[in-house]
Amino acid sequence: MQSRKPMTFVADPKAIKEGATTDIYFQRTREVLEKTSSDHVSVVAEAHTYNLPANYSWAVAAGIEEVAWLLEGLPIDVYTVDEGTVFRELSPILSISGRYVDFGVYESALLGILRHASSVATKAARVKILAMDKAVIFFGVRCVHPAISPMVDRSAFIGGCDAVSGVLGAEIIGDRPRGTMPHALVLVVGDQEKAWKYFDSVMPADVPRIALCDTLSDERMESLSAARALGDRLYGVRLDTPSSRRGNMLRILEETRWTLDIHGFKNVRIFLSGGVDEEEIVKLRDRVDGFGVGTSIAFPPSVDIAFDIVEVGGRPFSKRGKLPGRKQVYRCPSFHDFITPFSKVLDRCPKCGERTEALLKPLIQDGKVVRPLPTAKEIRSYVLEQLKTLSSLSEFDKEPTLLG
Repeated sequence: MQSRKPMTFVADPKAIKEGATTDIYFQRTREVLEKTSSDHVSVVAEAHTYNLPANYSWAVAAGIEEVAWLLEGLPIDVYTVDEGTVFRELSPILSISGRYVDFGVYESALLGILRHASSVATKAARVKILAMDKAVIFFGVRCVHPAISPMVDRSAFIGGCDAVSGVLGAEIIGDRPRGTMPHALVLVVGDQEKAWKYFDSVMPADVPRIALCDTLSDERMESLSAARALGDRLYGVRLDTPSSRRGNMLRILEETRWTLDIHGFKNVRIFLSGGVDEEEIVKLRDRVDGFGVGTSIAFPPSVDIAFDIVEVGGRPFSKRGKLPGRKQVYRCPSFHDFITPFSKVLDRCPKCGERTEALLKPLIQDGKVVRPLPTAKEIRSYVLEQLKTLSSLSEFDKEPTLLG
């Protein structure tokens, strides 16, 4: 076996922009079109999902800014929904018009960006809805390759997480990373109380004192010890009990809260992490002040976004199983969605009479980005505003209405 130096197996941005991160059949298609004088053919292609994960009735569109980066400079026009838009099955979230040879090779990268980011953002939104007014901190960078951890942090944040623990991800978001302490600190120091006090003595005053209280002994007793050790300086305790020791987590939380309260520490908050998902959040949200969620958001059910040609040479044309023709999506404030031919104008909602908005808007025109790109915090606010509306609706259409 030949000796060689180790390397990291990631694509650099230059390779992605050059179209190297693609499936071979797209390169072969471009070659065939160029060598048979078919490279002049103009098409319209759309990205959409026809099948959301089980029990999902909507998803959150994410990755739009990276799409702008990927496709900027190509001689094409791109329309997309705003990043953070809640969308349903059938609804296109992106359309590209131009010569297929100019953008076809980017399909793999385009879908990888949209699908991964949207899946993470959608799961984060579902978690945040269920957590209600309780904080949700994303602890998921350890679950993914470090090269994409900032993207996953950003997607989780715009989907609704209140903060992220990743240092670089938080920097890109424009926020401070949030977190407590690892078990490693307690183990290296060798004593829980010393570890908590060392943390308190070293960390700046603006870092909340949240003690990890499950490393070596009973959660409620470690929590009480931390409260006695740090007094008023203790902001909260975090329970990260492994599944092999967890037992009835609801009862553990109740014991911990009761014990802190009867000893005069009602101000000490309780945070829960470690394998937290939707079911646990619903069951335990009344007993905690916040959740640390990692794997379930970092590795969510996949929002299956596809990319299909729907128009060739100016005429509606698609493979079977898809709706031919370029399309627009209109939405009213009550979240009634309507898919129409792109040329159709729908000013009023046919169901409730309210004003409608066209969701697909210009992002790139002739290779130039023409739409302002919002910050991660602005996108997150937009998502939360939509989720609030959805939560207040007595009825919700799973699919949009088709208006030919």
